[in-house]
Amino acid sequence: MPRTITVLEIALTAKRRWLWLVGAALLLAGLYLANLTRMGLVGPDEPRYADVGRGMATSGDWVTPRLWGEPWFEKPALLYWMTAAGFKAGFDADLAPRLPVALLSLAFLVFFWWRVNGEWGARTASFATAILATSAGWLTYSEIAVTDLPLAVFFSAAVLLSLGWIARGETRSLAAATACLAVATLAKGLVPLALFVPVAALRWRRIGDWFRPAPLVAFAVIALPWYILCTLRNGTQFLQVFFIQHHFERFTANNLQHVQPWWFYLPILLVLLFPWFPLLGAIKVNQDSRLRALAAMVTFGFVFFSVAVNKLPGYLLPLLPCASILMAAGLERARAWWGLTVSIGIAALLPVAVEVGPDVLAHGLRGIQLPWGWMAACLAAGFLLGLLLYELMGSAARMAPIAFILVGLAFVGFEFMAFPRFDREVSARPWWRSGHPPCVPEGLSRNTLYGLYYYSERVIPASKLCNVLDPAKLPVVR
Repeated sequence: MPRTITVLEIALTAKRRWLWLVGAALLLAGLYLANLTRMGLVGPDEPRYADVGRGMATSGDWVTPRLWGEPWFEKPALLYWMTAAGFKAGFDADLAPRLPVALLSLAFLVFFWWRVNGEWGARTASFATAILATSAGWLTYSEIAVTDLPLAVFFSAAVLLSLGWIARGETRSLAAATACLAVATLAKGLVPLALFVPVAALRWRRIGDWFRPAPLVAFAVIALPWYILCTLRNGTQFLQVFFIQHHFERFTANNLQHVQPWWFYLPILLVLLFPWFPLLGAIKVNQDSRLRALAAMVTFGFVFFSVAVNKLPGYLLPLLPCASILMAAGLERARAWWGLTVSIGIAALLPVAVEVGPDVLAHGLRGIQLPWGWMAACLAAGFLLGLLLYELMGSAARMAPIAFILVGLAFVGFEFMAFPRFDREVSARPWWRSGHPPCVPEGLSRNTLYGLYYYSERVIPASKLCNVLDPAKLPVVR
């Protein structure tokens, strides 16, 4: 006779689910929110984008982006609006730019789980969400205020909402998909439209579904107003700088400071997917048209960005949600435990990254002395832990939840230990707080210079005679 499931068993199952949910929420809060201000704004872009958003909040002009008082048309307005909202809410110079991005990322992870669950079930959805949430690329760009994360969120939402159309010809979600695509264009211009080409191409005989009134109106109402208003107010200057220089010339010209070789994204993809990139070997799309579509998205995007002359690591971020689903689906395969074991092994390198990461970010890989012995010991310990987990659990699907928890906790520890070092060695915030310099030395790197501009809220003049900053503490000029 079949065994009867008791009320007590149902209650215990529900309790376990709530415990997992609460644990996941606490871990995500620790990963995405706990350390947002332990490191000042970094790089040349984050302080500039944040200054534009602060300027919008101060001036009330939410149409024309202005950097240090001058019109600046490198990117659309979405990130600036998010930052301006942070300042309007009363957050400080560090939290106002970053908190909206982190909250957007967390909201997307919930949406991501919901959509993947609807297509492939709760297990694949949980695996895919855990892989994405604990991948180095997604986590990093969720904690800095640059345009890559908002683009990735809304572009990926559009792709997920298109899966029903791809697999079954359903049209009820197309208006929502085009609405997300419209918001993505407000994050980074024409890029999401180019990346979306494979979706339309997969069912090109029904391409007309996208040009029905509801999808067209949804896209036009969201995407067009800002572009029209910005053009009316700024004329050909906006069109020339935004579209010609920062779209077409960025793809073909070699004078924009980001020229990289064609193979640049091969190692970058592995870094962004750290530590889960070994699971790429477990991907198998079979006859699932949805998985084939996601694989086409990743392949097309990778080739598209590799062909471009100018390359930055964050450009690949929109590919990570699709890749996470593919890897999560592959965890059901019998041999996937090898990839999971290797992932746990290389995650053990995070303590090494605490020591060498700030130096690499500040000075690059050249001249960095890597602790090879320590790295080998960490890798060996990690591999042994992965093998032990497999022996205890017996399959990749059963060992995966513990692996995700361990990696998540390792990243939390990394942030608490490494971010203060990043702040001291990479951010301009300590230099500004230490003396509020009235001028800066000539030849200072733009990473530090733009940070000083942001925290001082003005352009600080450069002078050869300026000695207000301790030369021993100045970053390497690049």
